[in-house]
Amino acid sequence: MKANLIKGSCRMTAVLTLLFSLAIHGDQDVSTQPPFQTAIINLKQGSMAEREQAINQLAENGSASLAILQALLDGQLFTLKTDMTLVIGVDNNQGYDVRDALTGTALGAMERGSVNKINLTNKLRVSLRRTIGQLQLTAEDPAIRLAAVKAMGNEDDESALALLKARLELEKDVTVKQAIQVVFLLKDMNSSDKSLRVKAIEALKAQNSLDVVNRLNAMVEKDEAGNFIEADADIRNAAKAALININTRLQFYSSVETVFFGLSLGAVLVLAAIGLAITFGVMGVINMAHGELMMLGAYTTYVMQQLLPNHLGISVLLSIPVAFVISAAVGIAIERGIIRFLYGRPLETLLATFGVSLILQQSVRSIFSPLNRSVATPEWMSGSWQINDFLSLTWNRFYILVFCLMVFLLLLQILKHTRLGLEVRAVAQNRNMAKAMGIPTSRVDAMTFGLGSGIAGVAGVALSQITNVGPNLGQAYIVDSFMVVVFGGVGNLWGTLVAGFILGIANKFLEPFAGAVLAKILVLIFIILFIQKRPRGLFPQKGRAADS
Repeated sequence: MKANLIKGSCRMTAVLTLLFSLAIHGDQDVSTQPPFQTAIINLKQGSMAEREQAINQLAENGSASLAILQALLDGQLFTLKTDMTLVIGVDNNQGYDVRDALTGTALGAMERGSVNKINLTNKLRVSLRRTIGQLQLTAEDPAIRLAAVKAMGNEDDESALALLKARLELEKDVTVKQAIQVVFLLKDMNSSDKSLRVKAIEALKAQNSLDVVNRLNAMVEKDEAGNFIEADADIRNAAKAALININTRLQFYSSVETVFFGLSLGAVLVLAAIGLAITFGVMGVINMAHGELMMLGAYTTYVMQQLLPNHLGISVLLSIPVAFVISAAVGIAIERGIIRFLYGRPLETLLATFGVSLILQQSVRSIFSPLNRSVATPEWMSGSWQINDFLSLTWNRFYILVFCLMVFLLLLQILKHTRLGLEVRAVAQNRNMAKAMGIPTSRVDAMTFGLGSGIAGVAGVALSQITNVGPNLGQAYIVDSFMVVVFGGVGNLWGTLVAGFILGIANKFLEPFAGAVLAKILVLIFIILFIQKRPRGLFPQKGRAADS
């Protein structure tokens, strides 16, 4: 009985020991496995041959080692001089922002002398690029897989082609699949089989790829001796026909891109001019300080980013209402303190507001210094939308275009569906009659000027995302703003919108041929000639006061 009890206890102990061992090894991270640890040791202090072996060992762990390998390729993999800890360091101009390469734990900022960089030979870099490409080829993100396909397609390696061929059968994303097909078609262009080359060229003419364009251009060019690089005339003719087809699409995408940049420039002009259209149309005031009100909005964005340095997106969004309030308050102060005494004297109003603009510029120089200030762009506004190799749209200009339309629609609703809007429209159409009907025109003037100034501040927030913020920021847009207002029709919001987009697109189409300066001069000449025929602009204001 006692012997059986002892045997049972031994068996139970053995089972528990086995389960405990399995639990430990089952939860053990890949970074604690012996091959992984050996690879890390060889990577830190081994010879170049041992580092090559370490790279291959790390690649066997799949995506778990991708961050380490990418940091190694980018020259961001280091060891600490104190304890040889493997770290990833990002240059911060004064040193490195360091994190543990295995755990990802942030270790703070360190001086350059406190770390040793892990170096590579050119041979290892080539091998590393191929290895990273192989790992990225199985990533969940299609963008990562696409980048891997393009990187591996440039390598003349049979193993890489074999991986791409295997991936082609599994790939579900259309863009990635097309990229893999292009890689193999480009390889077929080097074939000794003429029919296969012609077939590949025929298939490639439907692809929007710069690699295809470069390869086809190389086939129809001549060498230094004046001989065609491609000896076969049939192949050259096929390449020329394919280039004609591709260049037609290239010109189309180029036109689309030009229109987009024209619309984004037009959006900036509309934002800059829409506030001026209100004040000029209602009050008849030529406000030369309008550009400085935009400048205040841009500096508001800069200050908000200094207050919230780790939340760029939130700071930009908060800058919109803050810039509106600040610029509107300054605008109301200008109207109450100066402009209301000068109604009916446009020349004196122009000179007075010009003096205000100089005061605002000098105030900003005294507070922020004369140097330009750089406003950071949030991550969601950075980069571009890469539709294909021929067409890329920048996110910051896209958001400014959307923002312009939102501001325009909001302002339109205010003017059409609020008491202030009703009074503004009444004063704009016939000031004397509105005053006789009991509308407080003095208050309407102040609120109108404040509204237009606030929108100018909002425009400054948008401008801060595409240009440097400086004391002279507004001066670059004041003339363009007046051109948009006059061309569209004084006091007409729809005219301002249409005129801004027309002038923006016209500028962008003229710039490649005439240059930026001459393009603006040509636009100005066009407006002068247009005003000679239609003095009241595209959409003239209606009302008895307008007729007079």
